[in-house]
Amino acid sequence: GKSNGQSPDTKNVTSSLQNNLLREDDFLSHPIFNLYHSESEMMRYIKRLENKDLSLTTSMIPLGSCTMKLNAATELFPITWPEFSAMHPFVPKDQVKGYYEILTELEKDLCEITRFDACSLQPNSGAQGEFAGLMVIRAYHIDKGDSHRKVVLIPASAHGTNPASAVMAGMKVVVIKNDALGIIDIEDLKNKAQLHKNDLSCLMVTYPSTYGVYEEAITEICNIIHENGGLVYMDGANMNAQVGLTSPAKIGADVCHLNLHKTFAIPHGGGGPGMGPICVNEKLKPFLPKHSFVETGGEKGINSVNSAPFGSASILLISYAYIKMLGADGCTNATKFAILNANYLKACLEKQYDVLYSGEYGKVAHEFIIDFRKWKNSIHLEVEDIAKRLMDYAFHAPTVSFPVAGTLMIEPTESESKEELDRFVEAMLSIRAEIEEIENGKADQVNNVLKNAPHILNDITSDSWSHPYTREKAAFPAPYVRDRKFWPSVARINNTYGDRNLICVCPPIEDYVDVE
Repeated sequence: GKSNGQSPDTKNVTSSLQNNLLREDDFLSHPIFNLYHSESEMMRYIKRLENKDLSLTTSMIPLGSCTMKLNAATELFPITWPEFSAMHPFVPKDQVKGYYEILTELEKDLCEITRFDACSLQPNSGAQGEFAGLMVIRAYHIDKGDSHRKVVLIPASAHGTNPASAVMAGMKVVVIKNDALGIIDIEDLKNKAQLHKNDLSCLMVTYPSTYGVYEEAITEICNIIHENGGLVYMDGANMNAQVGLTSPAKIGADVCHLNLHKTFAIPHGGGGPGMGPICVNEKLKPFLPKHSFVETGGEKGINSVNSAPFGSASILLISYAYIKMLGADGCTNATKFAILNANYLKACLEKQYDVLYSGEYGKVAHEFIIDFRKWKNSIHLEVEDIAKRLMDYAFHAPTVSFPVAGTLMIEPTESESKEELDRFVEAMLSIRAEIEEIENGKADQVNNVLKNAPHILNDITSDSWSHPYTREKAAFPAPYVRDRKFWPSVARINNTYGDRNLICVCPPIEDYVDVE
């Protein structure tokens, strides 16, 4: 029969609680919680879940603006050591001297990389780093008697978190235009900086831009802001195209955040965890975030932005190991190869696809955008169709419809070999040929390999096959796929229908009916 969800030990604990605090209904009642009672069965269950997910163990993940680089096993070992993993965030400093030594050394390394003067490891994500940096800027202006400075200039190409962070920090957002090359419109910036010079707080700028190009006039841009009384916040999301070659301080920024889960090798995805420490110049150093229980931050520091003084401190060990093992030359070479790999892919694909933005000399930074919008009207092809079809080629799709709708943003990172890049090129060129078949009328505009992708094993092995193309073309569209096939577990989902009609995979409602 059913238990009341309490063990004998639990009953002893709950006997001291008030009745209105006691749980009366069952919990963990889904069958999955009672299916696996041996370690072998649990291990196999977890492995089956793992097999449903494409990861870096399968192929590269070319998500633009995500920097899905190698997370080396050696960097990950320390987070399993109890000397680090079992420490409470508020443990007395004299009991974790080694831990503090690593944190201090990492702060120094990040300052060396950014050429800034001080660092706070407190922010727990990129967006939290943005918020912390803006609050530091806000505190600086208030300290100078300029509490009215609340206008933030943000380019149209910025990450969506930028304006969200600015509003959360109590500031007013003014958008700056981008020109045809995807870079900041200098005249528009000048006009708006001068228009708001009495209330200008700062500029939030991503470098390289979210469009995947270096702003050739970045130092001029920073100077314009400073001349009008503002500061410059640099979004460090694309720092993987800077490390060792330039720095936020060198281009004229006053504060930046760093996504350690991108540039500095902490694994990310599935909701976290991440780390978004901020680095600042000397004049902003006094305003770095404090903490209620642990001595950290500046003498005029803003209130803590995180409950823990050093964020998710255990995963900082990963970035520490990444930097120390690579060294200065290794970190610089990583940046060079990230840029080289992106430009190699661009050169291989630009004759068959429209690359949306490139710099003044026809080059991109560490990522680039391919435009698919022209096929939306001509053959009713959506960028989502390309993304889904890449699954059949054993690749995770690049970033879809960001920062421009109807596009893919591709970032290969420095971790990928030429062989892997060539496989991706082969997949994309093969998909281009499939698009051409639809254009020429050889393939139906509705029932084709792109619209029906991804093709799952159940469909390929079914007795019923209603498509005008072969099963082989559906599941094994390129020679390399036979050795590297990844079977998606779910076929194409109707996103709109799914959003409007929640279908629960829990037990049927009848199972919840109380037996009288």
